[in-house]
Amino acid sequence: MSDENEELIKVSTGGTISIPKEFRKQLGMEKGDYVRVILAPDHIVIRLAVIT
Repeated sequence: MSDENEELIKVSTGGTISIPKEFRKQLGMEKGDYVRVILAPDHIVIRLAVIT
């Protein structure tokens, strides 16, 4: 893909997706972190969740 902030990924069994390593690195996302998934009319938003 031409955009550095965009990557094509495949949905696996059970609806599983993998967040690209570079995206996780840029967000400081680590194994065990939680994300918030938001359904918009024509897309999905995934945000790193802060659990205190």
